[in-house]
Amino acid sequence: MSLSLPLSFSLSLLLFLTSLLLLTTTTTTSTTISSFSISLSPWLPSQNQTLLSPDSTFAAGFYPLPTTSPTLFTFSIWYYHHNTTTLIWSANQKSPVAASATLKVTPTGDLRLAGNSSGPNLWPSSSPASNSNSTQLTLSDAGELVFGEWSSFDFPTDTVVATQNTNGTAVSLRNGNFEFVNWTHLVFNGSDRSYWRTLLTSDFGAKRSRRLTLDDDGNLRIYSYDPDLGQWEIVWEAVQELCTIHGTCGPNSICITDGVNKPTCDCPPGFRTIPGTTAKGGCERKVLWTPSTTKFLRLDFVNFSGGSNQTELNCNFTVCQGRCLSDPKCLGFGIKYDGSGYCVLQLERLLNGYWSPGTETAMFLRVDTSEPEDSSFTGMTSVMETTCPVGISLPLPPKESHTTTRNIVIVCTLFAAELVSGVLFFWAFVKKYIKYRDMARTLGLEFLPAGGPKRFSYAELKDATKNFSNIIGRGAFGDVYKGELSDHRVVAVKCLKNVTGGDADFWAEVTTIARMHHLNLVRLWGFCAEKGQRILVHEYVPNGSLDKVLFPHARERIKNTGSEEEMQAIGDFGDKPILDWNIRYRIALGVARAIAYLHEECLEWVLHCDIKPENILLGDDFCPKISDFGLAKLKKKEAMVSKSKMRGTRGYMAPEWLKMDPITPKADVYSFGMVLLEIVGGVRNHEIQGSKLDSDDWYFPRWAFEKVFKEMRVEDILDRHIKQCYDSRVHFHMVDRMVKTAMWCLQDRVEMRPSMGKVAKMLEGTVEIDEPKKPTIYYLGDE
Repeated sequence: MSLSLPLSFSLSLLLFLTSLLLLTTTTTTSTTISSFSISLSPWLPSQNQTLLSPDSTFAAGFYPLPTTSPTLFTFSIWYYHHNTTTLIWSANQKSPVAASATLKVTPTGDLRLAGNSSGPNLWPSSSPASNSNSTQLTLSDAGELVFGEWSSFDFPTDTVVATQNTNGTAVSLRNGNFEFVNWTHLVFNGSDRSYWRTLLTSDFGAKRSRRLTLDDDGNLRIYSYDPDLGQWEIVWEAVQELCTIHGTCGPNSICITDGVNKPTCDCPPGFRTIPGTTAKGGCERKVLWTPSTTKFLRLDFVNFSGGSNQTELNCNFTVCQGRCLSDPKCLGFGIKYDGSGYCVLQLERLLNGYWSPGTETAMFLRVDTSEPEDSSFTGMTSVMETTCPVGISLPLPPKESHTTTRNIVIVCTLFAAELVSGVLFFWAFVKKYIKYRDMARTLGLEFLPAGGPKRFSYAELKDATKNFSNIIGRGAFGDVYKGELSDHRVVAVKCLKNVTGGDADFWAEVTTIARMHHLNLVRLWGFCAEKGQRILVHEYVPNGSLDKVLFPHARERIKNTGSEEEMQAIGDFGDKPILDWNIRYRIALGVARAIAYLHEECLEWVLHCDIKPENILLGDDFCPKISDFGLAKLKKKEAMVSKSKMRGTRGYMAPEWLKMDPITPKADVYSFGMVLLEIVGGVRNHEIQGSKLDSDDWYFPRWAFEKVFKEMRVEDILDRHIKQCYDSRVHFHMVDRMVKTAMWCLQDRVEMRPSMGKVAKMLEGTVEIDEPKKPTIYYLGDE
């Protein structure tokens, strides 16, 4: 059978195939451009067009997804002449577009990347250019894509190149659930708990292409391109032990690595892989236990390091195990056998588990009593226990031997020699100790505990404060001077009054105060103890105390009679309000967290006893810092005895000071409540506000309660200077939490007041606040 076609049809088919071939050749030919402007718009993926840097090091354009879907594209930047294409930036990394996508410059000067005409703009945020006709998209030799004032360096993805300037750029690298935050630390899944912090590193040698990349496994690495091998080499990586990277294995699973191969995940005893997954995705319990039917299995060198679900204690093994047994939420505890008393209770969840001898920790996992004792996580202790015991015995001496008498004589002689040597050694030590102690006291060179605050000489502080001439504050504990140390640090120098006692006691108390580290506490840097002087050196807080910016009368007094430093602190605020509602809320929350830290988180319980606006300093960005905490420990005993029932400042003292009741941390809670109410009202608590009561019957909290909860006029108690800024839709819940919290803090009965830890949570909004009762004072009664 033969098939014949007309001549005209054959010629038409030949012309069609030729045209198709030419069209294919044209569309697959790659073209390069040096810039992209409105005259070249739009730019389509099918154009196979590439934007080159002047030295042809970098290229930019539509790049197809290599493996997942080659019909989808991202607009990316890559190294142009390398054998392996390596993307360093993508405008739409998480939102690839189809072949119908366009990149164009709009008449308004916007750079728009969209999958279709009605779709969203996938280009990172940028302001329109001043002139759309002249503004061009260019690629620099540093790998920076620039359009007007917009730069790709301000929107990094997962890679930074060696020529990229990151100074002052508060941005982060991201790759999936991993993030390199502000160029300082690595975190997983947006957690505030980092698994690595910045270390300085460098890569010197031949001039090569280099890049810093946050890889898919959560590790940060520096790569160097070897042109001879045509591939990238790892020259530095942040995390050497990959199992310490959070998220490597799922919940309840344990990460294991030998340092060479990739990490693997395994389920601990009492757990199994979740059906349909692997241990990398997490494990689930085989038997759901109850607190009364549990035991502990020891897992050597296993540590769970994830989340805020850990409670760290300082106790021995027995106490640590008992604390875990008494808590139904405790899933196990970690402990070190080095005598340090390290104990960590693992509560509610088991996250970021890994095995490594470097942890020096044994994890005691809580499981059901039916679980077998076998475990694959064992250390050398278990191996030694399984070895066969060998009985070793010495032959008995002959019956007529004098070995026993001879041994007794030898032992007694050695004991006498050691006793005489010990006495002589102790006598020599005492003589040298007395000699060097006297010399140290003469020269002022006594030793401080390791890690304690720095000891300054009196002459050094006298020179720093210009002979104590620049006074910036006065208080019950002493005067405060501004100074500048030899290393140009500006400090606040407090000369204490009525502080006596030995140097050792003073050092011990100062060291205790210096160990109290909190964002909202003034930092103690050092001290001086010589020539009868007791001086503390604190960090200098530039914006002064809260009262100077909160109360108008205080600002007027400073403007008329204040010192130069006080004038500089309030600046040019004048009568204008400087503390809006958001700043006031941040100040209140910061002070609450700091007091809670003193009450509940310090190794030594600290009661401030004088919470007031004058002792709340404002740092940069109005970050509050409490001062004078712990200074009551330094007062001489006579002053403490005479004032033990009357400490603090009138107007902020809790009623128990006047009723001679025991003083507890709830006294600080009352003082904080009064300060919180003043922050809302912007006036002192003793200033009568629109009431017909006599001054003797006036009580600020009671007046505020009646305005808010009886008359329902919250605006009557707000600071009149910023009342016009109050928007009930925006600020109501914030102000409502502050007022309700203050009312609970100002309860007359001590047991009615919440702890400072709960006060902080009430302000944060993490706990529900009930309707408070009206605060009263016992001698005024309740109407």
